[in-house]
This record gives sequence, structure tokens and C-alpha cells, in this order.
Amino acid sequence: MKRYAVIDTNVLVSAMLKWTSVPGNILEFAFSGTIIPVLNDEIVAEYREVLMRDKFHLTKDIVDDVIQALEEQGEYIDTDNMDYVMPDPKDVVFYAIVLEKRKEEDAYLVTGNIKHFPQEPFVVTPKEMMDIILDDNG
Repeated sequence: MKRYAVIDTNVLVSAMLKWTSVPGNILEFAFSGTIIPVLNDEIVAEYREVLMRDKFHLTKDIVDDVIQALEEQGEYIDTDNMDYVMPDPKDVVFYAIVLEKRKEEDAYLVTGNIKHFPQEPFVVTPKEMMDIILDDNG
């Protein structure tokens, strides 16, 4: 079963820094089509900006390849409704996009910073997303 998910930047960074991790598994599921990444231009721009930070030591080619794979597997949607207050204003777009996608399909927001978002059953940690996928295939 395919699952739609907005992947928070912190999950992507964790995956890139340690591929053999739960966030790495989430990214593998996104590359294989088990997870359909839900994106918009602002999210992709944040992915690129954060992954290119010197402290992560990732090359432009690697970042480009990862983002291209997410874009190829993903679905772009947009929303005008970004009137949410969050501890980090950069998180608003992730929450707004998952809410927009949920109007038509079941979708999740996968984040390592669960406390930054409203408590909702569709806001999940990478481990919780793994459990959802494994239960689907169980």
C-alpha cells in the first residue's frame, strides 16, 4: 500500500547522514514508491538550502540526486492557507501541505521534531511511519 507523506527536513538530513537508520529507511521507502513524498517549491528549496550547509559535507551532485529522486517519486501540491502559528515559522509550510493533501488522501507528516507541530494522529515520527508501513505489509 502506498502512503503519502510530507517529509520534514530534519528526517531527510538524518537519512543523509546515516543511511542505515530509521530516517534512512523512510527515504528508501520514498525512493521505492512505498511512500509518495508530498512536496511544493518551498519545501524543495528548504531541502536544498539545508542539505548544502557546509557542516553536512554533502556534495552538490549528491544533494541534486536525492532531490531529483524525491521530485520524480513525489507529488507537488500547493496551498494558500498558511495561517498557522508554530514554534518555528519554517515548519508552517510542512503542516499546511499535509493538511491540503489530507483533503483528498490519507497523508502523514514525518518529523523528528514532533513537539513543533500540533498533536495530530497524522503527525508521526520516522519510527511511527515505519510501523504504519510494516503493519500495511504485515
